[in-house]
Amino acid sequence: MKTITIKNLETIGEAAKEFVANMDDRTVFAFYGKMGAGKTTLIKAICEELGVQDTINSPTFAIINEYRSETTAELIYHFDFYRINKLSEAEDIGTEDYFYSGALCFIEWPEKIEEMLPGDVVKVTITENEDGSRTVEVD
Repeated sequence: MKTITIKNLETIGEAAKEFVANMDDRTVFAFYGKMGAGKTTLIKAICEELGVQDTINSPTFAIINEYRSETTAELIYHFDFYRINKLSEAEDIGTEDYFYSGALCFIEWPEKIEEMLPGDVVKVTITENEDGSRTVEVD
């Protein structure tokens, strides 16, 4: 397990750089954490580190946002399953097709679709500490 500490928002870019350096060839990342833990903020920083120039925000209502890296032309999918009430809602949008496409997938609220996650999914847990810093555990 890899642990990354984010002291404050000013250091999130460094954390994103460290995260990207350790991604290897893995493509599906499930971000766990309480509301307000910083899942969207970290994914935004990771996408920026990967060369995404578009505005990056949470796909809370759209469920999925698609980005493209300006440096590698690689597709990146950002999911937010917070508003999913039934697994069939995720199945209806072809979620598994995205997961097995070979494109990068960053998933918020993966616990809502746990049984759809690939076996090699990378679990990323973000915990807010008492001092306001964040601990990111990549498993």
